[in-house]
Amino acid sequence: MNLKLYKPLCIFDLETTGTNIGKDRIVEICILKVNPDASRESKTWKVNPEMPIPKECSEIHGIYDEDVKDAPTFREIASKVVEMITGADLGGFNSNRFDVPLLAEELLRADFDFDLSKFKLVDAQTIFHKKEPRNLGAAYQFYCGKTLENAHSAEADVMATFDVLDAQVGKYDDIPNEIAQLSEFTFHNKNADLAGFIGYNDKSEEVFNFGKYKGQGVKAVFKKDLGYYGWLQNADFPLYTKKVFTKIQLSSKF
Repeated sequence: MNLKLYKPLCIFDLETTGTNIGKDRIVEICILKVNPDASRESKTWKVNPEMPIPKECSEIHGIYDEDVKDAPTFREIASKVVEMITGADLGGFNSNRFDVPLLAEELLRADFDFDLSKFKLVDAQTIFHKKEPRNLGAAYQFYCGKTLENAHSAEADVMATFDVLDAQVGKYDDIPNEIAQLSEFTFHNKNADLAGFIGYNDKSEEVFNFGKYKGQGVKAVFKKDLGYYGWLQNADFPLYTKKVFTKIQLSSKF
């Protein structure tokens, strides 16, 4: 194994009802947990999203309403997911922009906290796009010399993603093999939340990345316009983004 792990790395993949982080739901999740000694364990769950799966999404991942009507809801498996990822770092393919934010939303809806600061995040797609801009199937062929069978099956995708990530670390001399440094390498932009609504300025202070206060410090805005915080909490923002806003708002009182 080319990766140098000091704690477990959980590579995961989600199949979902769509791409709206705040509204869409998981229909399948697979987690591959790789330990520092290179031992592995994986779990795959079909999930009842409690909403219809759009036909165009089913045609991509092959999961239809009938396939998950008797499956557990995410709330019913959330504790198992939390147990598996606790104490580990997280990785995936396009995971920083989609899978991690959507997983955070599902966990928060199920009354499980998700604290981004407890995880290092590694995104194999970012490495791939920086080095060889194509998709997962092409990455698997390029780095592993294999054809990806059953693409858009969560299990096939997650197994391929780990193999791609491990091969990337072995291929490039300038790619670090430790998760902390890989996490830094795979971030496009550093944000305070998962969806990118809250960024940082050159003083490492949280700033708005959108709206009428774009570029201004969140804490300073809340001190002068507390009503804006109230609007944000009632607007259609992801739960994790609202959680970060609340943390900043509470700190702005001191």
